[in-house]
Amino acid sequence: MLPWRGELAGRIDEQVIESELLRDNPLGDPHERPIWVYLPPGYDDSPETRYPAVYVIQGYTGHVSMWANRSAYRQPFTESADQVFASGEAPPCILVYVDAWTAYGGSQFVDSPGTGRYHSYLCDEVVPWVDARYRTIAGPDSRAIMGKSSGGFGAMITPMWRPDLFGALATHAGDALYEMSYVAEFGDAVRHLRDYDGDIWKWWDDFRSRPSFTEAADQVLLMTLGCSACFSADSDGTVQLPFDTRTGELRPDVWSRWLDVDPVRMVDRYADELRSMRAIWIDAGNRDEWYLDLGAEAFRAGLARIGVPEERIYFEIFDATHMGIDYRYPLSLAWLAHRLAR
Repeated sequence: MLPWRGELAGRIDEQVIESELLRDNPLGDPHERPIWVYLPPGYDDSPETRYPAVYVIQGYTGHVSMWANRSAYRQPFTESADQVFASGEAPPCILVYVDAWTAYGGSQFVDSPGTGRYHSYLCDEVVPWVDARYRTIAGPDSRAIMGKSSGGFGAMITPMWRPDLFGALATHAGDALYEMSYVAEFGDAVRHLRDYDGDIWKWWDDFRSRPSFTEAADQVLLMTLGCSACFSADSDGTVQLPFDTRTGELRPDVWSRWLDVDPVRMVDRYADELRSMRAIWIDAGNRDEWYLDLGAEAFRAGLARIGVPEERIYFEIFDATHMGIDYRYPLSLAWLAHRLAR
C-alpha cells in the first residue's frame, strides 16, 4: 500500500466546465466548475470503441479534489476504481467525477432557489458536455450514477427524475427515511441555536469569522442550514427551517417539502421509472449514526413493493458506521460495470 500517489493504468482528464445554469446562482458560487473524466486502460488505443459512463457524486461538504485524498492504509477511489478495470475485474467504463459544492457545503443535487440549479446542471449540462467530448455510449442503459450519503441520495433521486439519462445507480448510506435520519438532529440544532438567540444566521456569521468546525455546533448547523436551503427555500431564496428554533416543533408546511424528496416516499410516485432501471445497488453500515441502514432497508422494501425484479437489485447491510466505508465504492462500481449495456 503506497503512502503516496500511485500510477494509474488509465488516466484522468481534469477539465473545467462553464455552466450557464450556475451563473449568478443565489450564493455567488463559481459557475466554472472542475470536472474529472477518468478514461480506462485502452481508451487511447481503440479510437472506435465507445464505453458506458458512471457518474460519481459526493457526500455533504465534498468537492471534486477530495476524491484524490489519501488516508492511512486506504487508496483513494481514483486509484481503487482504476484497479477495477486494470485487473480485468470488470469491463471498462468512463467515470465522471462531478463537483456540486456550494458555500453551504453542498447542493443535494437538486434545483433550489436557495442554492442554484444543480440537478439541471448535472443532467442538462454535464451529461451532454461529457457525451460531446468523450466516446461514451449515450443512452440510459449505458449510464449510471453512484455516491455515498448526500451523494447516495443524489444517486437515488436523479434516475427517478431523469430515467431518460440514467438507467442504473449505486447508493451507499444514502439519505433516506427522514424521520429517522434528520429529525433527531433538529433537536440538537435547536439546543445549539440557544447560543445564537435561535437565529441560525448569527451562527453563520460566526462560522465564517473563524476556523471552521472549531465549535460543537458547526457540523449540525451547517447541514441544517444547507439542507434547508436545498429543500425548503422560498421562491425568492429565503431559507425556511423545518422546525421552530425555540421549541423544536416541526413546521408541517415546511417539513412536507423535505418529505417530498425523501427517496423512501418517492418510490411509489416513481414506480415506473424505478422498474425501468437495469441495476440498483443499495448498502449501508449497521451502525450508521444517521440510521441510514434503516433508510436503505425502507428503500429496498419499497422497490420490492412496486415490483422491481430481484435480479436487478444488490442489497447489503454490513458492519460499519457511516464513516470509513469508501472501500465499498469499487465493489458497486464493478457490479454496475457488468450490468451496463455495451
